[in-house]
Amino acid sequence: MFGKMMEMKQKMEEMKQRLDHISVVGNSPGNEIEVRMNGNKKLVGITVSSALAARGDADEIAELMQIAFERAMEQAEQINESEMRAAAGNLLPGLGGMF
Repeated sequence: MFGKMMEMKQKMEEMKQRLDHISVVGNSPGNEIEVRMNGNKKLVGITVSSALAARGDADEIAELMQIAFERAMEQAEQINESEMRAAAGNLLPGLGGMF
């Protein structure tokens, strides 16, 4: 049992490292803001178009940033959940459907 637990811990760490190298992007309508995250849902970067920045409308920028962030987060969550299901299915074949 202890060996299985150690194997699970190692597989989870490997999965986390893989997710660190997976990149997802969320764009606002019009692609004026781009939010980049990794598969572990960590914010990696934000790009704002020069046209949007030049307009200087803080409310518009905030609204578009929120949309782009939410889109990136959705993608990161999907990838994260998929990796978790795969890891659970490989380590605990009877429990894979629980995740």
